[in-house]
Amino acid sequence: MTPSSSSRRVSAGLWVLAFTAMVVFAGYQRRTGPTHPARGRGVAPNGVEIAWRLPRSETSGTEARVAVPDPGPGVEATLVWRRYPTADAFARVPMEAEDGWRRARLPTQPPAGKVEYHVELAQPGASTVALPPGGNAVLRYKGAVPAAVLVPHVLAMFLALVVGCRTILQASLGGRGLRGLAWATVILLALGGMVLGPVVQKYAFGAFWTGWPLGGDLTDTKTLVLFTGWLVAALALRPRVDASLGRRMLVLAVGLGTLAVYLVPHSLRGSTLDYTRTDAGTTPASAVVTGQ
Repeated sequence: MTPSSSSRRVSAGLWVLAFTAMVVFAGYQRRTGPTHPARGRGVAPNGVEIAWRLPRSETSGTEARVAVPDPGPGVEATLVWRRYPTADAFARVPMEAEDGWRRARLPTQPPAGKVEYHVELAQPGASTVALPPGGNAVLRYKGAVPAAVLVPHVLAMFLALVVGCRTILQASLGGRGLRGLAWATVILLALGGMVLGPVVQKYAFGAFWTGWPLGGDLTDTKTLVLFTGWLVAALALRPRVDASLGRRMLVLAVGLGTLAVYLVPHSLRGSTLDYTRTDAGTTPASAVVTGQ
């Protein structure tokens, strides 16, 4: 095997590792985010075991559909909900049996509006079962985001994570090409996070930027931290020469910081509609807050 062939194999292996790391971290982000459906298994009052899945995100203008497996005759299913966060009285909506499911809908809300809800399964002479047990699911409505904006945003952010992981691996091994990888990460973060990200945010919740210093949205804030860190690292690397140990350590520090940031679930402390303001006559677009 020639040295160049060996180098290509090593590089290919590092790209596979980087892609695998992206899949792991992206999956973690999706599973832990507050808009990912709530899931679980439970036992209905009649002893039937059911697997349930409750939505926590929907497009404004559409009534969110809530459905749980039909536990059978004799069990009543009720959707219990109210606006969130408020002290409203809970509304109760009977769930209708249809094609093996019990179904009901939550009323739509303006973008950033939230509702909290649970499903109650009841049968005479038996204890009522709540899904999810011990609390409520919180669902947030968002404005519709065109696929022409959303798809490139998601793709660029995934690619930024792949290239960033590949840059970390290159920094740990040394060798040429580190500067190009770092700048590729910066460019992808700039496109996906600093350009398309705010456009997605504008469509979804009415504002281009809701992170620091304008608000408390952790997703926007951590995107800014990632972009700034990688920009500093890229600027510190010298062109056309191997990076010194110190500069490689800087890239490694930024890279490990990136992985730490990706452990923060997506959409935390994001846009929320303040119902006390809308109830007082403020337009929904002017009543969106962050950091809650």
